[in-house]
Amino acid sequence: EVQLVESGGGLVQPGGSLRLSCVTSGVDFSRFAMAWFRQAPGKGLEWVSTIGEALNTYYVDFVTGRATISRDNAKNMLYLQLNSLKTEDAATYYCVLQPSGHWYWTDWGQGTQVTVSS
Repeated sequence: EVQLVESGGGLVQPGGSLRLSCVTSGVDFSRFAMAWFRQAPGKGLEWVSTIGEALNTYYVDFVTGRATISRDNAKNMLYLQLNSLKTEDAATYYCVLQPSGHWYWTDWGQGTQVTVSS
């Protein structure tokens, strides 16, 4: 059974930073791309970033320059460093399994909530 468990969310002031983490199990982590999505209250899911097997990275425009996705294959861990947070970044962030070389997503974590408020 594939499991993805996010952590690291919380309350942060505008301009602050957070590092989200995701631990995976039940899958050969190193052979998959991994992604982060987010969903703000009352809004749809938004793709945020992907990191491939070869550590190639992709970001949506609204986080480019403020976010860094990374992975530690030895620990089956995925990370998302978010800097210069804005109120519009408030959302539940999801860790998602992405088959390598493809742009669809197969397994989702439960999410970790990020609140940006002064």
